[in-house]
Amino acid sequence: MPTAKPTKDYTIAALWMQGPLSFLEQLCLKSFLDAGHRNVVLYHYGELQNVPDGIQLADANEILPQENFLKHERTGSPALHSDLFRYHMLAKSRDTIWADTDAYCVRQFDTPNGHFYGWESPHHVNGGVLGLPHDSDTLAALLDWTTDEYAIPPYYGPDYEAELTAKRDAGTPVHAGEQPWGVWGPHLVTHCLQQTGEIRHALPQEALYPIGFKQRRLMMRPGVDTSGYITENTYSIHLYGRRVREFISDRYDGIPHPDSLIGKLLTQHDIDPTLAPIRSRKDRDAAKKETPVAAPAETPAHPVTPPLPAAEKAGRGQVNLTDLADAYGSDKGSVKHRYTELYQMLFLPYRNRSIDFLEMGLQIGGPEHGKSPDRTTTDAPSIRMWLEYFTKARINGLDVSDFSWFEDPRFTFHRCDMGDRAKLAEVAADLPALDIAIDDASHASHHQQNAFLELFPKVKSGGLYIIEDLRWQPDEMEIPGITKTAAMFQAYAETGAFAHVDPKVAEEFNAQRIDISGSFVFQAKFQKRRKDQVVVIHKR
Repeated sequence: MPTAKPTKDYTIAALWMQGPLSFLEQLCLKSFLDAGHRNVVLYHYGELQNVPDGIQLADANEILPQENFLKHERTGSPALHSDLFRYHMLAKSRDTIWADTDAYCVRQFDTPNGHFYGWESPHHVNGGVLGLPHDSDTLAALLDWTTDEYAIPPYYGPDYEAELTAKRDAGTPVHAGEQPWGVWGPHLVTHCLQQTGEIRHALPQEALYPIGFKQRRLMMRPGVDTSGYITENTYSIHLYGRRVREFISDRYDGIPHPDSLIGKLLTQHDIDPTLAPIRSRKDRDAAKKETPVAAPAETPAHPVTPPLPAAEKAGRGQVNLTDLADAYGSDKGSVKHRYTELYQMLFLPYRNRSIDFLEMGLQIGGPEHGKSPDRTTTDAPSIRMWLEYFTKARINGLDVSDFSWFEDPRFTFHRCDMGDRAKLAEVAADLPALDIAIDDASHASHHQQNAFLELFPKVKSGGLYIIEDLRWQPDEMEIPGITKTAAMFQAYAETGAFAHVDPKVAEEFNAQRIDISGSFVFQAKFQKRRKDQVVVIHKR
């Protein structure tokens, strides 16, 4: 990393409208102080909470008086006002660089000519970090363009430009808040830089946006090595605040994993995320319940159609796994997880074929719930379901508890502790080549990972390997700090590679990639806002 002394100590300026800062904004603001910037100014309109020591506060009305804030219509974000604010701030300031409150400083910002901005993709420059000298032609163009809230952007193509022109001529011009996201932000910045020729000063992507928008989740995944993105030429990392806050809130209950990039940066800058957490979806939902908003009396609510009970669907069409799961009391059916809705689509072609099938975990209430592995087992509901559904299948069952009492000509039981890799290898050697394998055992991360490494090689070409209950791991069995199985498969979906805190485990998983045709992660009850719940891996 370059160690030359910066040519000038630039002031860093940011805007936070009002209210509490989360640990994410604290991290980014403090990073500039820790990198050597002496003047970090946070403009604001209302009262603030959780501002790090050393940050200077300033009245935003001095730059742009508080009037009707411009917001993006679809998202409600004040991004338009923020865009306008930074242009006016740069025009009124000297030796100042704008930084969004989600821009993390890797090393002190420096520029020989006042231009400081960078490519976020091969197609556009982002304004999340923006330095423009007072006499910049681009700055003048930005200020001029944003005086007209109904200006028609020429940078979205001729069709969109013609559409807006027609609406304007018809007397219904389209406001900037109803135009695409970024209309006064990155897209306008890029357009003006190109028009003035000052685009030549733009820094390469590794300088300010080394981890792009599409790769943003890498920053929150535990055990991910980001050294291939962040180089000696990197000044800043954009943390994509709104999206990252939502992800941490929904996936990690508002506190990032300590082994993620963001978690490590918080430790590095001595910031405790529990003191300024991001509100989890659970907390937000609870707040909504405490303060319900009634619909206006003059606007009657639309009648809500109740869900159709599963019992009313039973018996219709072909034999259905959900019907069987509900009949046998399996939690895979409509009462709880609803996995059978997915499985019906995947497994129907196998139903009357002579296949080899394996399920791990045969009855709820084992050691993962504090019970002895030598407990007395009383039923195997999903095994009964599989035997009826797959009319010609050979069903194998694996569990740490004893189910040898369960007898059926097409059923074979294997007793095994999934924490024992050697024992799993012995079971794998005894198993036939498998068409389908389902892990519904303890749900402990290391058990899931051990089983995949030993048993995925036993799956036939074209077969399926499924891991259930990714979002819940038993406290008494989970290894502290271990990379979750869900995180591993999400990282694989995003980057094509597995990451793990244990390099050996990562190496073993990555060795299996050559045989993976596809890997698909589904959220709980198939609702995107919920946590990852089941992964289906298809064998090449």
